[in-house]
Amino acid sequence: MADSWTFAVARDDRARTTLVDSPMPAVADGEALLRVDRVGLTANNVTYAVLGEAMRYWEFFPPEPRGLDRQWGLPPLWGFAEVIASTVAGVEAGQRVYGYLPPAGHLVVRPDRVDASGFRDASGHRADLPSPYNAYRSTSGDPAHRAEQEDLLILFRPLFFTSFMLADQIIDNDHYGAQSLVLSSASSKTAYAAACELHGRGPRLIGLTSPGNLAFTRSLGCYDTVLTYDDISALDPVPTVYLDLAGAPATRRALRDHLGDRLVRDIAVGLTQQTPNADAAGQVFFAPVQMRKRSRDWGRDGLDERFTAAWQRFVPVLNKWLAVQVGNGPEALRHAWLDVLAGRTPPRVGHVVQL
Repeated sequence: MADSWTFAVARDDRARTTLVDSPMPAVADGEALLRVDRVGLTANNVTYAVLGEAMRYWEFFPPEPRGLDRQWGLPPLWGFAEVIASTVAGVEAGQRVYGYLPPAGHLVVRPDRVDASGFRDASGHRADLPSPYNAYRSTSGDPAHRAEQEDLLILFRPLFFTSFMLADQIIDNDHYGAQSLVLSSASSKTAYAAACELHGRGPRLIGLTSPGNLAFTRSLGCYDTVLTYDDISALDPVPTVYLDLAGAPATRRALRDHLGDRLVRDIAVGLTQQTPNADAAGQVFFAPVQMRKRSRDWGRDGLDERFTAAWQRFVPVLNKWLAVQVGNGPEALRHAWLDVLAGRTPPRVGHVVQL
């Protein structure tokens, strides 16, 4: 095999994939080379591909330097990498970092704002992309890092951060005056992580899910009520906020028909059905916006402290039921992608790939 490799998916058909050999990237002055070590694959990564054009996710890791044309896209992954070469003071070989990574063997970054917590990639093509995705946290300076929890961080940290910020925005706005919060795709990781943060802190939490996931979702214990999508007519007609993680038009119509003006907020929160839902919703939740607000309110250290406390509350919930499925090598990454894309991964299973 060549010194490195790249996995890519066709932008117009996400089930069409390629795995190509590529040379080891060279490191110029002001740059560092990361070896991608261990990553996760969840519905979140499929979301990045679905919204690759609209939300510019394809731009983080351009295919051209890796010998691929623009029919291909590199869906971003979250995970851990190791610095193997560096020309930047404070970024040393052997340093382990957590962050946004390509589905590839290596990544060249241009570290900036280097401190004990890590650095940001200041590469030119990432300069005007959302800044939270450009941060690389050093494990030695990260209060949320525990070595024994790395797989949980790989699978859940970005999702949980979205959930944490979503719950915080709801609480920050006094639940928009709602008596009920309804979450679609309630068996999804982002939904139930948010529900765990919100449970017992105000309105009733109602999860909507498919019949096949009903028992699992109820077993989580983070919803007051779990219903199937066919049972929307059983909802109490009280002031309600809808947090839409599914993007299913029929669900939105049913809620609007049933609740009328009692539906006080309709908020799109990503998707799991691969159907963009932002246009149909009344409001779109984007975690970096709330994160920037709280960074101003609390400072970066204050945000880190609150996130770490929430994460440690969530870990025992995860440990009760999550089954981590570990694969090895690029081919395992391809298989995990296709399984998640096709919806073949049970909600109790999380895919981690050691590269």
